[in-house]
Amino acid sequence: MIPLRDNIPSRRTPVVTVGLIVANILVYVSQLMLPPQEAVQFIHLYGLIPLEISGGDLLVPHPVPLYATVFTSMFVHGGLFHLGGNMLYLWIFGDNVEDRIGRRKFLVFYLLSGLAAAATQIWTDPASKIPMVGASGAISGVLGAYLFLFPHARVLTLIPLGFFYRLVEVPALIVLGFWIIVQVLNGVGTLGVQVGGVAWFAHIGGFVAGLGMVVLLSGGRKWLHWRNRL
Repeated sequence: MIPLRDNIPSRRTPVVTVGLIVANILVYVSQLMLPPQEAVQFIHLYGLIPLEISGGDLLVPHPVPLYATVFTSMFVHGGLFHLGGNMLYLWIFGDNVEDRIGRRKFLVFYLLSGLAAAATQIWTDPASKIPMVGASGAISGVLGAYLFLFPHARVLTLIPLGFFYRLVEVPALIVLGFWIIVQVLNGVGTLGVQVGGVAWFAHIGGFVAGLGMVVLLSGGRKWLHWRNRL
């Protein structure tokens, strides 16, 4: 399922969401302007390498403090589809979460979700030498918050049916519930195996962190309302 838009309009301009999207695009454009070898090196320099964090030994000379790579890695992407998919999800779901919790809180929330995502990935694979990059961990936190705040929102979704595609409005509860189930199943399947590609446990950690933080921000009141509506 590929979400395209939801049916909840923002009450005000999502300044932080737009700013994050612009920042990610600018970083990617700067990567594209580098020669191929330097572009690959860029990922290693600003990406998060779990072994470095867990062991404290540098594998490459980072231009920023080691622990700062937890945050710089959130703005580095491995390719156009990687960037495009992440920014699509951030655009669809980020504006409403920002609208609900406020701009300053949303920025802090986003970064903390990314931090939790990184910590989860490091915890599950501390010896990995593969750089972890991308905004998906932080965006996973946004998805967790959206699921909690707007479970009955409708999401226009592109569903592939063999060689054909169908546009269907699907409840956010189903779209995001299906998404997190896929992350968990794939994550469990990669336990104990060092492979490149998707950092499944970063997605899971970010999602759980985002869900937990928004429950705390709501003071539990939204939780009771949400539970009663299901």
